[in-house]
Amino acid sequence: MNKPLTLITGVSRNQGIGAAIARKLASEGHDLYLTHWSLFDASEGIGEERGFIERLVQELTERGARVEHEAYDLASGDELGLLDRIEAKLGVPSRLIHNATYERHVNVKNFETAVLRKHYIVNNEGALGLTFAFIERYKQAGHQDGRILFFVSGGADANNLAYIATKGALIAITPALANGLGEYGISVNALDPGPTDTGWINDELREHLLPLFPYKRVGTPEDTALFVSFLMGRDGAWVNGQHLHVDGGFTGR
Repeated sequence: MNKPLTLITGVSRNQGIGAAIARKLASEGHDLYLTHWSLFDASEGIGEERGFIERLVQELTERGARVEHEAYDLASGDELGLLDRIEAKLGVPSRLIHNATYERHVNVKNFETAVLRKHYIVNNEGALGLTFAFIERYKQAGHQDGRILFFVSGGADANNLAYIATKGALIAITPALANGLGEYGISVNALDPGPTDTGWINDELREHLLPLFPYKRVGTPEDTALFVSFLMGRDGAWVNGQHLHVDGGFTGR
């Protein structure tokens, strides 16, 4: 069996979910193409980690994976160009993990359609545009065992309306997309990891969250990566069209 080639978007931080997934999949025999967008991390995210991606690629290569990466903005509309570059360097991917996202707090008091549009361009137009371009290349390559995974979020956070709205669209399309892609051997799922300690949880927030987890600890990127590796592997194919809460039983939704 050929090694799976997996495209993971939004791999930009050492403590991030994307990096944890990349490490786990590399150890499971996947080749990897990683995208990152440090301009967002530096200007709007929680800070750029200079030199991170080069260090990660070296680490993954030492684990036996073929790895390439590039800076890619999901809002660019360059899905075909991205897939051309992947194919030229590594081949046609059979797995797509949508880890990249846009998120800014907005509530009923400060909601603006301009903010919603920023979320939509990345979380919906960018993600779905890449998804359908990926599907076409997958079919042309004759792949028969594929995966598409959307990272999503939900709940009743009144300060995160635009993010929840756009992630809700991905949740809604998941079963219909799975139904349409079954004949090509592609399973499609949406995964909500719940609050995950990727570096944004301060001590005060941690104390608030701990009672909401049955295990009395906050989720880690490695918790998520373990389940994602199952979904991406041979045994995960029968999980299809699902909105999965892989959050340790978090009760704060």
